[in-house]
Amino acid sequence: MSESARIRKIIEGHTSAESRWARFGPYYAMFPMQFALNTVSKYSKPGDFVLDPFAGRGSSLFAAAALGRRAYGVEINPVGWLYSTVKLQPAAKEEVEKRLQEIVDISKKRRYIALAGHADEFFKMCFSRKVLSFLCAARELLNWENNRVDATLMAFILLYLHGKRNSSLSNQMPMTKATSKNYSIEWWKKEHLETPPEIEIYSFMQKRIRWRYGKGVPNLSDAQVDYDDCTTRLPNVLDRDQPIGLLLTSPPYYGVTNYFVDQWLRLWMLQGPTSPTIFTEERYKKRFDSKEDYTELLDSTFRTCAPIMAPKSTIYVRTDSRDYTLTATREILKKYFPNYSYTEKRSVCKSKSQTELLNNSSAKPCEVDIILSA
Repeated sequence: MSESARIRKIIEGHTSAESRWARFGPYYAMFPMQFALNTVSKYSKPGDFVLDPFAGRGSSLFAAAALGRRAYGVEINPVGWLYSTVKLQPAAKEEVEKRLQEIVDISKKRRYIALAGHADEFFKMCFSRKVLSFLCAARELLNWENNRVDATLMAFILLYLHGKRNSSLSNQMPMTKATSKNYSIEWWKKEHLETPPEIEIYSFMQKRIRWRYGKGVPNLSDAQVDYDDCTTRLPNVLDRDQPIGLLLTSPPYYGVTNYFVDQWLRLWMLQGPTSPTIFTEERYKKRFDSKEDYTELLDSTFRTCAPIMAPKSTIYVRTDSRDYTLTATREILKKYFPNYSYTEKRSVCKSKSQTELLNNSSAKPCEVDIILSA
């Protein structure tokens, strides 16, 4: 099968394992899969090493691995890391279903709600008692960082944790990001949705797991994503004997949003706080409103990558069109890749994109692709 035909098979419908797993996991500011596939195809060749230091839900890594490249990424947010690592290497369906049944059976004891102390107004209105008991059991028992089966089941739980009423485990909520407790409570009351939906957990989850596995698991080349801060992880893992053919990434944008607050309810499932929390002590786990921290993040990342780029390689960075983000990214890339040819592509935003946060549908530049080629 030609590479263009393989791309079409992944993009069109859900007719293959690759197409079903490619979009696994709702996540803010994710690469469109077609963009990732087309970029990997155009700027690399089979067998090349593709790197994404800000992997998110792993679209770039999945695209690379689906097209016969080797891929490596780093992601600091555990929600994004779980989505990406699971779709790159999902556990066997039978093992996931078995583990689901175990957690459901344990949760029927209903002791987890009292032990976990999640009985405030938000949790009572967001999840039925049965669902909350299941979530608390899964939260306590699933070893998602170290066990492939547990990681896969937890990723499915995160996927359906909140979203459209009766199509998720929660009361009506957005799917991509979690709203705050007070906003959610007020909205549910306004819409007369104080009572969360009753969900038959095992059949609900099993149906969705079986659909995802319905065409099997994706046939991918070697790919891995580490759960860490790329500024500390990359210097320890990048190898001069394995030069990078394509660096494809989209760093967080300056002053746009806090990815950890946006995902607070999914982070709660991963043993996080019971309310949205700003991690003030951790430099790269907050909204980037410090120009110094933002510049250092980009500088450290691209400084580490520069020495091990292949002689004929490409750096492809999607970034924000707003002045500071674009200027800082542009200057740092030119600093560390001075001999590369430099191109910019500006996209016009007519609908919501990675950075379109406000309800503004006017046509305007919203993202810039910076391409450097050796």
